Amino acid sequence: MRRKLPSTQALACFEAAMRHESFTRAAVELSLTQSAVHRQVTGLERFLGVKLFRRSRHGISLTDAGLGYGRLVARRLDAIERDTLAVIGRGGASGSIELAVVPTFAARWLVPRLADFRAAHPEIVVNLETSTRPFLFADSDFDAALYAGTPADIANWPGTIAISLLPERAVPVCSPALAGPRRRLSPARIGALPLLQQSTRPYAWRRWFEAQGVEGVRDLDGPRFDLFSMLAVAAARGMGVALVPRMLVEAELARGELVVPCDRPLDEGRAYHLVLPERKAGNPALERFRDWLLAEAGR
Repeated sequence: MRRKLPSTQALACFEAAMRHESFTRAAVELSLTQSAVHRQVTGLERFLGVKLFRRSRHGISLTDAGLGYGRLVARRLDAIERDTLAVIGRGGASGSIELAVVPTFAARWLVPRLADFRAAHPEIVVNLETSTRPFLFADSDFDAALYAGTPADIANWPGTIAISLLPERAVPVCSPALAGPRRRLSPARIGALPLLQQSTRPYAWRRWFEAQGVEGVRDLDGPRFDLFSMLAVAAARGMGVALVPRMLVEAELARGELVVPCDRPLDEGRAYHLVLPERKAGNPALERFRDWLLAEAGR
């Protein structure tokens, strides 16, 4: 059966005209004439039976239908471009992995080790994209995810298989100057210092102080940062004390930019997991990547 598909040229012209709200600027971007872009968009409108733009002597503007369709088209064209670049970049390689990963773990733990995986498995290309929230694999192009959470968090991710890799134990860290000459602070003394907050873990400090038996701390006060990497930089610059997984600040600790003034970790059962959709079970490239990750975590 013949598919009901418009031409990719028409879609590309429409997407460019949508972004610029101008046939002329779209034509410049696509190295076409303005009339060629106009013809393609008009032909697409006839094909759909829907007006995508309002024309006036002042220019063009999207209709509601054009706005909704344009968002879908932009995502599909982006996906086609990514797939095309992956095939070009992979060449004769036998597999690729589209991996969603939380940002700081990617930058500080995974990426520094990926060269070893590449050396061991040159036939497999691993493409990374950061993601801080769970998602439905059916609605994405990802083959797997590296995600931090409790067993309950992972269990609520439908249609997936999870492999636990590394426990996440957060410890207080700060600059040596803030910690003082002895570089040791009691939990109560930490509570009197500025507390740096992680946006997605708003009650982490509260749970840490409760575990230490410290009361009366304004544990929700302090500047908020979206990523652990931002927290680490802020703490190293003396802005306050941050509660960060030790594995993510090993470099700063080794260089002396950060110290652990109170080595009492917050252990809530969180861990970093490799999460796979059930339909990907048995995928050779993913199996090799899983085995390598488990070996690296075991070190």
